[in-house]
Amino acid sequence: MTIKILMLVIFFGVMLAIGFYCRKHATDVNGFVLGGRSVGPWLTAFAYGTSYFSAVIFVGYAGQFGWKYGIASTWIGIGNALLGSMLAWVVLGRRTRVMTQHLDSATMPEFFGTRFQSKNLKIVASVIVFIFLIPYTASLYNGLSRLFGMAFHIDYAVCILVMAVLTGIYVVAGGYMATAINDFLQGLIMLFGIVVVIAAVLKSNGGFLEALNGLANVEDAAASTQPGVFASFFGPDPFNLLCVVVLTSLGTWGLPQMVQKFYAIKSEASIKKGTIISTLFAVVVSGGCYFLGGFGRLYSSQIDIAADGYDAVIPAMLSNLPDLLIGLVVILVLSASMSTLSSLVMASSSTLTLDVLKDHVVKDMDEKKQVFIMRLLIVVFIAISVVIAIVQYKSNVTFIAQLMGVSWGALAGAFLAPFLYGLYWKKTTRAACYVSFVSGVGVMTLNLFFRSSFPTVLQSPINAGAFAMVAGLVLVPIVSLFTKKPDKKWVEATFACYDRKIEVPVRQSLDE
Repeated sequence: MTIKILMLVIFFGVMLAIGFYCRKHATDVNGFVLGGRSVGPWLTAFAYGTSYFSAVIFVGYAGQFGWKYGIASTWIGIGNALLGSMLAWVVLGRRTRVMTQHLDSATMPEFFGTRFQSKNLKIVASVIVFIFLIPYTASLYNGLSRLFGMAFHIDYAVCILVMAVLTGIYVVAGGYMATAINDFLQGLIMLFGIVVVIAAVLKSNGGFLEALNGLANVEDAAASTQPGVFASFFGPDPFNLLCVVVLTSLGTWGLPQMVQKFYAIKSEASIKKGTIISTLFAVVVSGGCYFLGGFGRLYSSQIDIAADGYDAVIPAMLSNLPDLLIGLVVILVLSASMSTLSSLVMASSSTLTLDVLKDHVVKDMDEKKQVFIMRLLIVVFIAISVVIAIVQYKSNVTFIAQLMGVSWGALAGAFLAPFLYGLYWKKTTRAACYVSFVSGVGVMTLNLFFRSSFPTVLQSPINAGAFAMVAGLVLVPIVSLFTKKPDKKWVEATFACYDRKIEVPVRQSLDE
């Protein structure tokens, strides 16, 4: 127990020290929200990866999909690396960085408002972010209860409060730069931790081949009558596995807290390096998590899925590890959760401040006041997420859990298509953006309230989310062809920015 507590104290101490060290970078809006748009490839790539892979992935999704699809769930991690990381950086990286600087936009709603010359579009996008990002933030605490209970035998509410308070302190103090540096350190912990944990779990099962052979002997008639299906290449349900890959990989392209990482990167050379780093990070962390979860059925004698849910799978796999490794796992999951939490509250507070309050509610808001309000809202958003998480844990309120489940699909379904087409296609119209917003939010809201009325294949929030994203990609170009065209001069002037290279003044740049 002493070793685990000491590891936690050191971890928290370093996080807080970095937060206070970075205060000098958080004196104005550009510095607080984007780190002066001068963040190097390593920090940006790790910030992207750690925001991508939270405790929801490690404890929830890895356990759930590993149980459902067996070793084939590793394909989800491969998809996350190739589609959610590498292709996202290649397709979105440079264009996002260049156009957002040209339009002087620091948030995704601000990009929509300026790119399509519509304040109303910006406000609608901000409302969508606020409604769906907060429940998603609360979901980050899921899974911590079992791990902390296993490691320290303390109440879930205490875990939530400690994590929330410490994350809030370093984000409020140091802004995006503190978040990026802490993300880097937390990412290193995640890389090292997942490799060590996989090695320990496989060793406890006689090695990789022995574990795979054991998995091949697992039978579950409810999942499939095919023998050895959980050790097969595509598992018992390839179609639903593909839907999971689409949602968890392409979904990141439309999430504000993910795309915002591209706003802050330093140079074009940094984008190229960041692409490689981010992809390798995803292969190890995401691929490793789902690979580990794929062996969950070897522990079926210790798990009651009907009573405890899929969140019990990973903790059961780790319960017999030595204290030192359990301490490492707890810090790994804390790192994943805190990095994503900090990213989400930064995105939420900056969106509400810059896109809703500034000029609309509070007139003549200077830089210092904007930064102060963002810091205040970070505290408010973290407090709301804590309340939601504790209420969800202590009560039988199912609506919160359901809202958490549809939040990713709603955000990605609403924003992915208009953001992507807005970067690449000059003929994208304002009306098409609204249609995509309505489509993405509409599909997921209907799925939330009228799930049984959906076709069987779309009743799962994951499949519905994948459908919402694909629908947006189809609807935006069709609607754009039949609605009022954007101002040609404005569009040409906007797209002219791609002919210029990214330039960051030397005084703003940080060492890569």
